[in-house]
Amino acid sequence: MKAKIFFLIKVISTILITSALGLESWNIYLHLTNASLPTQLNSVFLVVNIVLITHVIEGIIAALNANLRQENPLKYGIYTFFVGFVGLQELFSESTFS
Repeated sequence: MKAKIFFLIKVISTILITSALGLESWNIYLHLTNASLPTQLNSVFLVVNIVLITHVIEGIIAALNANLRQENPLKYGIYTFFVGFVGLQELFSESTFS
């Protein structure tokens, strides 16, 4: 049951993070073209920025710890960036160092 929930979280998180990256790209494009966001989306972009910053921090933590475990830090960092806390939990659940 736990594996199914983790799989569902991974799929949903990957979709949401990819969407958040798309929204942030749109926001950057609007700033570059001197356009403005619709005001009703300001709160959405605040949440998007918080989520992206959180996932970047989780990815950095995963990359640093993967390096300590002689694993590929880039792979674990990107994976954890997209799946979030579940990626960190998987990395830390490996109780033995390689």
